[in-house]
Amino acid sequence: MSSIYEKAHLEVNGVQQGMFLTGANTSKPVLLFLHGGPGMPTYFLNAVYPTGLDEIFTVCWWEQRGSGLSYSADLPRETITVEQLLLDAEAVTNAMRRRFGQEKIYLMGHSWGSFLGIQLAARAPELFHAYIGVAQVSYQLRSEVQAYEYMLQQFKLRGETRMVGRLEAARPTLSAPLPPAYDRLRDEAMHRLGIGTTRDMRSVITGVFLRSWLSRAYTLPEKLRLWRGKFLSKSTLWHEFLATDLTQRITRLELPVYLCSGSYDYTVCYAEAKAYFEKLNAPLKGFYTFEHSAHSPMHEEPARMRQILREDVLSGTNRLADTG
Repeated sequence: MSSIYEKAHLEVNGVQQGMFLTGANTSKPVLLFLHGGPGMPTYFLNAVYPTGLDEIFTVCWWEQRGSGLSYSADLPRETITVEQLLLDAEAVTNAMRRRFGQEKIYLMGHSWGSFLGIQLAARAPELFHAYIGVAQVSYQLRSEVQAYEYMLQQFKLRGETRMVGRLEAARPTLSAPLPPAYDRLRDEAMHRLGIGTTRDMRSVITGVFLRSWLSRAYTLPEKLRLWRGKFLSKSTLWHEFLATDLTQRITRLELPVYLCSGSYDYTVCYAEAKAYFEKLNAPLKGFYTFEHSAHSPMHEEPARMRQILREDVLSGTNRLADTG
């Protein structure tokens, strides 16, 4: 048995890109994890909210072009596109297949990563045993409008008139881009209500920003690049992300599909993910509600996630999926 913990760099479509490779046993199946954002790797959250994914898989925590370990000030902005990221993800998949000698691997996308992941699964199903979407994106603009209505209602019930006023002055509609005032307010409002990154995270500053600076996985220059990459990627990808309606673009996948969603998730609305699941056609599919989670079930309810992965995903069944 051979374990692995490696911070690796390899050339992907002409650009040096970075990743963490972790696993208790390199003979286990390989999982490619597509992080959220756009441009926001959250590998560092494992120190606070360990997923245990590397007990089951050899995990490739790839940091996408222009993000984190893959950020470079010399990278032309015009190369950071959805299409290029999909080409990169396919190339990383093939690199992992070669390195670990596996014909197929598993694919997991979280949030923005699920936006990429479901598109990659649709175009190259032959590369993967299954696709796992966590906080699955469907049509993010519609999700933002639903989240806004929920937040406005909740702050009214709390009697927080200042926040109500700020929200009422920043109402989003089904058109991109979102109002700048809403963009500025969104993360604060979501985390105050426990519908952001995790149910117990009340501030994105203390819960994400400061945690990244405390991470031992990155050097100081890499931490600087992590945040530069986030702002670069959002500026180039966010509007397309919002405006793309995946419920119209992808309605069938030719491989097993598993969607995992937190019942308190309004960052990517639970109801929208569930509705998309009902519309998707696949040879096998399962939807899993995480009753105590917001946006990150693999961090918030890791034992249940690992059970689903072991008993359903690896076995090619959906016995643990929601019923009714």
